[in-house]
Parts: sequence; structure tokens; C-alpha cells
Amino acid sequence: MKQYLDLCKYVLECGTEREDRTNTGTISTFAYQYRINLENGFPLLTTKKVHFKSIVVELLWFLSGSTNIKPLVDENVRIWNDWPYAKFQGSVDYQNETMAEFVEKIKNDNVFAKKFGDLGPVYGKQWRDFFGIDQITELIENLKKNPFSRRHLIVAYNPAQVTNMALPPCHAFFQFYVSSDGKKLSCQLYQRSADVFLGVPFNIASYALLLSMVSQVCGYQPYEFIHTLGDVHIYKNHLEQVNEQLAREPRDLPKLRLNPVITDIFDFRYEDIELIGYDPYPPIKGKVSV
Repeated sequence: MKQYLDLCKYVLECGTEREDRTNTGTISTFAYQYRINLENGFPLLTTKKVHFKSIVVELLWFLSGSTNIKPLVDENVRIWNDWPYAKFQGSVDYQNETMAEFVEKIKNDNVFAKKFGDLGPVYGKQWRDFFGIDQITELIENLKKNPFSRRHLIVAYNPAQVTNMALPPCHAFFQFYVSSDGKKLSCQLYQRSADVFLGVPFNIASYALLLSMVSQVCGYQPYEFIHTLGDVHIYKNHLEQVNEQLAREPRDLPKLRLNPVITDIFDFRYEDIELIGYDPYPPIKGKVSV
């Protein structure tokens, strides 16, 4: 996907060294935007294999309103494990358990999962219960009843609760836009903090999937995903991996197929979402900076 590779090149060429919260160090720049037309295929990177199941399960988890990692862990999705594990390590209950042992406790001990698996009022909470407002339900209703409104917004960054979150929302808010002919739906995401190697590929695919799902249940065709980035950075321990991707020639994008009978955004299940023709290069590993 050329837009992503262009982003990588831009950060490497225009970014500067910058300290960060994790003490890993980054190459960082500020403010970048690109557009992806979903009519050209589903935007899942081909220059490295991206675990599509994790993207689907995480998005369904957001939509459910859950903020506990147990539903993810039960599906062997590991992308949120580092933050609660780090919190567990700082507790009096920690007895040198490994990450694998921690995960097994989350899976098999509901009391332990309730105590150590919760991330605080992160995305699912804000999407479905922003001080009592179900933003997703209101979004769907308004897209159907008042398509040309300029208020089709979802906000995840809640200043009143951000200190109680394991990780303040990186993808802070997003807006939908119906084309003038009333046929196509686009989505723009503002992302305050963008980890180019690990996070951004997930974010692109996640919001492209959400755009596709919302389009189906509201009767539109998914059109453009516009990604606006604030602090866009490559961690110093990911430089080799990013350059490896830049040496690879992108392949054709896969196609997305949604179960056409689904008309309620909350009725989607993992088996209703199918990726067709995904032919990526091998995966490239990188460490998460917590």
C-alpha cells in the first residue's frame, strides 16, 4: 500500500530524534494525512503479514463496550496484554509470573481477570457510554435519518477519565461524511499518536473495516478512509523493520466480504467478516513500547 510506505519514507526523511514516555526513543514528526479509496481493495498491508483476526476481534470488542482484555485473551488475541501485565507486575499479588502465566490466569480465573484484566474506561466505554451517551447507536441513527449532518462524530479521548485509562486513546476521534449523491460513505480519523510500524497498520485496517460495517447497516457504499496523524513516529527499535518493508514491492490488496444479511452494527460476529485474496510478505516482528 503506497500511502503507508510514503508515510514511512516521510518520517525517516523529515523526522527528528525525540524522547518519549517509554524511553525507547523515536524518529518523530508532526501532522501528516493520506487518503485511501476502499474501492481499490481492502487496505491491509501486504509488505508484511498483519494478523487480521486480531483486528476483527478488537473492533468487535470495542463495539461491545467491553474494557476488559478477557474476551480478547479468550480468542488468543494478545495486542492489549502488555499494559495490564505491567500493572500486575507492580502489584503485591505478583509472584514472578511470566506473561504466558498471566494470560492463563486471565483465561481461567474470572476473579483474577476482573481485578487485573480491566484497562479502565478505554475505547469501548467511550464509544458506548460517554457519560451515558451511546455514541455508536446515535451515529447509526443519525446517518440514516440526517445523512448530510456535520455532526457524525465519535469521540474516544475523554479528558475527564483519561487518567484512569491504561493507555489514553491514540485514535482520539473520527467523523463520517455522506457524499452529495447520498450513495457513498467516508470516514476521517484523527490519531493523536501514531506508532508507524506496529500501530498504524492495525488502525488503517480497523477503521476501514468499521467504515465498511457502518456503510452496510446504513445503506451506503464504503468510499474513502482519511487518516490524519498528530505525533507520527517510528520507534528507534523499529528502524530495521521499517526499512525491510520499504524494500518490498506492495502486492494487490485483498477484498473484504461482510455477511450481507447483517443490518445491525452490533450483530456482526467474527464469522460474518471474511478477507479474500490476502497474499502478504512474511510477518516482521517488533517489540511494543509500553
